[in-house]
Amino acid sequence: MCGGIDMNDSFLNDNVSKPQFTEKEKAAYLDEFFHDLPFFQSGSVDLTPYLNRGFEEDELEQISLALEDELPIDEWLTDDMYAQQILEIRLGLYERLDVSVYADVKYNWMQMKEIREGLEKNLDVSVYANNLFNHWQMKEIRLGLEAGLDVSSYAELMYSSTDMKKRRQALLEEQPARGAAIPKAKADSDTVRKKEFGISVEEDGNKVYAYIPWISGNSVTEEDILDNLSSRGIVYGVNREAIADMVNRRRLNEKILVAEGASAQKGNDGWYEFFVRTDLPRIPAPLPNGSVDYVNIEAFEMVEEGEKIAVYHPAEKGVDGKNVFGEEVFGENGHERNPIKGVGFQIEEDGITYTSKLNGKFEYVNGQIVITNMIVVYEDVTAVTGKMEVDGSVHVIGSVYSGGFIQATGDIIIEHNVETARLIAGGNIMVKKGACSKGDCFIEAGGEVSGSFFEAANINAGGNVKANYIMNSNISTMGKVIISGTKGMVLGGRVCAVKGLDVYNLGNSSHLRTIVEVGRNEIYEREFQRLSEKRERILGELSVLEEGWNKVLKVHSSNKELLDESLQKLKESLQKLNAAIVAKDGELAELDAEISKLSSMTDADAKAPICVRGTAYEGSVVVINSTAYILPSDVSRVYFKMRNKSVVMVRM
Repeated sequence: MCGGIDMNDSFLNDNVSKPQFTEKEKAAYLDEFFHDLPFFQSGSVDLTPYLNRGFEEDELEQISLALEDELPIDEWLTDDMYAQQILEIRLGLYERLDVSVYADVKYNWMQMKEIREGLEKNLDVSVYANNLFNHWQMKEIRLGLEAGLDVSSYAELMYSSTDMKKRRQALLEEQPARGAAIPKAKADSDTVRKKEFGISVEEDGNKVYAYIPWISGNSVTEEDILDNLSSRGIVYGVNREAIADMVNRRRLNEKILVAEGASAQKGNDGWYEFFVRTDLPRIPAPLPNGSVDYVNIEAFEMVEEGEKIAVYHPAEKGVDGKNVFGEEVFGENGHERNPIKGVGFQIEEDGITYTSKLNGKFEYVNGQIVITNMIVVYEDVTAVTGKMEVDGSVHVIGSVYSGGFIQATGDIIIEHNVETARLIAGGNIMVKKGACSKGDCFIEAGGEVSGSFFEAANINAGGNVKANYIMNSNISTMGKVIISGTKGMVLGGRVCAVKGLDVYNLGNSSHLRTIVEVGRNEIYEREFQRLSEKRERILGELSVLEEGWNKVLKVHSSNKELLDESLQKLKESLQKLNAAIVAKDGELAELDAEISKLSSMTDADAKAPICVRGTAYEGSVVVINSTAYILPSDVSRVYFKMRNKSVVMVRM
């Protein structure tokens, strides 16, 4: 049976023995925080006074941008402002607005934004520049002012933003009937001719519509509409032809677009053009019987030294626009993408072309380019071939026969079969046609092991083990064993899989002893120990960093008369130490998440750790978290799981 250990919450607390660091080790670890620290500046702007006032990194960035544009940010800056508020003030100053209306910490940044946008559109923001209004209420009042509505009927604190929106929309519907022009007396008549029409500004000042209602005697001219537009500051994109057509053809009770701004255009984001395939299917194609085709899968691409892999196309600049009030509207630039990380390639002098540094296997995984050395063997590997030890990957076009030995830091791909042999890979191992031996085939992979079948094989894997069937084999994996197809089976031998088993048939009608163990096994125990030691190391490093932090604080507090440069360097030390402590805390959090994930793999309430989609035969042994259950009879379509410390079967 696979051995197991108990895991409890004590593993996650800090009462773990921390490794002791010698004074020399501590000094070496902290050296980067005390030596050769650059003077803290952002561009050409000295931010020391603002750092001394307690502003944080994102706030300093906004202040720096304002100072670089020679904006009088100091006049409005208070120590209790945060980054988003400073941003709104900076934007207002850049647009030469009267920021005194909202440059007050009593407004949150969203309220500031609504007031700033009102100022940009020449609105009377005093109607809603009250910090007791929330930003949603402010927005409804602002939109009403933009549409030329009389907002006094709802610009009250007693109304919620939802109520305000309903009232604003009602006023918009009434607007054409209410009219927006003042009737003028007809010069040659005692009767007053009606001149009623509506003007509405929509889409944040980008479109203006006119509406002439049908009213007896209503006599609206082009000049009436043009005068109204001019009085409201609508000077750009006015369509005189549309206005003339509306009036001359008496297009009444119809909403007509009479002015339109030029929309700002966002630039295209940066993108990578690849010259090798990045979308190779990593999942074999299914066959008619439900099994999968491991033989014909393309597992990788090969590249040659100097071969062009990718070219980066930089982001494009945005195109500025203009609203109907004649105001410039900023066109946002496209977002640049970060350089691709990885190994085995170089970026050429142009900064955008990626080329391979070697002949090898190309993979694009999780946004990274990985090119590793790959040895291609065009013959069978046998004892005569001798041991193959490769720093990279190995691709055997033939088979691996008796006495064959391959060890690779990367992947191993065998096109045909494996018999009596030993394969060791830091990455994945794929045996396309399968492995068959007399129990003397040994396969060990840091990643996944896959193949059409495995007979009398010994497999150790860090990832999943996948096949169409497994017979009389000894399988140990931190992942899951997945057997595909309606003829897929695990028969004889032992399978130890931390994450579980998914198979069609388990055992056979001859009751060949078949053992399946999931949850806590030897591999699980080794992983537990590895994570435990890693966690202790991180805790020790955190302890050293915190000790360094306290030393710097002590120096800082006991030397008030330090020169500005020395004082600044001390503060930079604190900043660097703090960043390192935060980073280590992040590592610890990620590790604890990994530990939690490891624990959840073996929780008693884990969902269907063993899934048998066909038949589980009598005599098969199922072990979950060291609790064994021997099938007394054949069962079909069942899950095996833990319930109340016992293994139970649940029908699908």
